Amino acid sequence: MTTHASVRTTEPQIAPPGDYQPGVCNIGPVEIRRRRMAGHGGLVAAVVLLAVLVAVGAPPVARLLVLVPAAVSASGYIQAWMRFCAAFGSAGIFNFGGSGDAVSVADAEARAADRRRALQIGLASGAIGAVVAVLAVLLPI
Repeated sequence: MTTHASVRTTEPQIAPPGDYQPGVCNIGPVEIRRRRMAGHGGLVAAVVLLAVLVAVGAPPVARLLVLVPAAVSASGYIQAWMRFCAAFGSAGIFNFGGSGDAVSVADAEARAADRRRALQIGLASGAIGAVVAVLAVLLPI
């Protein structure tokens, strides 16, 4: 006799682009590309800021400023990876077209799922930014 157990996982569900799923996927290729670019921009900004702070001899605690661009970078990359825009989720919209093609989410339960995912992305991004900032402070340079 074979039994199947249901395994609950905390891994985010990822849907293919072009398929709105509440709390899972709310952006298409154009918006995913924008989130990835935001991740790249935040990463460059974090590295440049850290380099400038080190170059000018700022006290190590000043390196905590790296938190902001690191969190922006993490947010962009997480949103691109998950195919989910936190701002759209908070606003109750999704967009699988070009710029300005957003569609409102009519279902209240779907909007609630989107808001929960948006909060998770925000908290994860902030936590990653904080870890990067603490590591920047602890660098022996």
